[in-house]
Amino acid sequence: MRPIVTGSIATDHLMVFPGRFTEQLIEGKLDKVSLSFLVEELEIHRGGIAANVAFGMARLGLRPVLVGSVGADFADYREWLEARDVDTGHVRVSASLHTARFLCTTDADNNQIASFYAGAMNEARNIDLAAILRSEPDVDIVLICPDDPAAMLRHTRACRDGEVPFAADPSQQIARMDGTDLRRLVDGARYLFTNEYERALLLRKTDWDVGQLLGRVGAWVTTTGPDGAIIESATGGTLSVPAAALRRITDPTGAGDAFRAGFLAGIGHGLDDEGAARLGCAMAALVMETSGTQEYLFQPADFLARISESYGSGVGATMAARIGLTQPAPSEGVCA
Repeated sequence: MRPIVTGSIATDHLMVFPGRFTEQLIEGKLDKVSLSFLVEELEIHRGGIAANVAFGMARLGLRPVLVGSVGADFADYREWLEARDVDTGHVRVSASLHTARFLCTTDADNNQIASFYAGAMNEARNIDLAAILRSEPDVDIVLICPDDPAAMLRHTRACRDGEVPFAADPSQQIARMDGTDLRRLVDGARYLFTNEYERALLLRKTDWDVGQLLGRVGAWVTTTGPDGAIIESATGGTLSVPAAALRRITDPTGAGDAFRAGFLAGIGHGLDDEGAARLGCAMAALVMETSGTQEYLFQPADFLARISESYGSGVGATMAARIGLTQPAPSEGVCA
């Protein structure tokens, strides 16, 4: 399978304020706020939904093509991805804007103040996915992740016109896009990905009921947090897949991206929807146990041990055979 992943590419700047934001706010003075917080921690992580998904797919043996818009400051990030088998040859570099950046400060009560600078992502609408598809004839599926909305719609149209299967992952952009554009975005998708909240919001904004939406996509995959995932289709009914074994929760950021990477990699390796969802849940668990969306340690034997613990030794053996990973010895435990 040769997937293309389109969408956001960004860096995350995560800071920790040891106090409480609320203690710095003065009642009656909120019409003019000028505050500065001295933070004690700063972590800079590589991120962006499309980049996170492509990174996860590469860990599972694929060579995904990443498509998005970045700034000239992308050089080090490009080197990181290429060294980990992500093809960045079709990433567009802006002549004037920086790569998108997420800046977030969290206080002692887990309240957050955040800003997102879209930067070069705003130029993603200038990417000609149709031309990329002509230059990459072996592409089996295109995943359309959150991005500049005009780019998302243009990419969807290119897939339909070129008769290339696509998966729609509108997630954060559901709130921004209107019902007409959302209907155009998801109509005809082989897979539609949402979480539970996004699912409800998508139904409300498209003015479709569940049956109508299922009639327009191949399968609808809804992640349900600690409960795992639900897969629905108009012809195949509903399938529930429980979450994988989890040793701890360090940071849930990026778990949904990892699930999508695992699911589509599973499909690419010939697994059915249930097997693909199990693979996705195992990838999500890895990310949840790690700070950072691309900092998790992928050890094949431990990863397969986690799958065997979560879903049975037979499932682990099937994963090993299909994906080409090393099957763990019986005494090995799950990935820590």
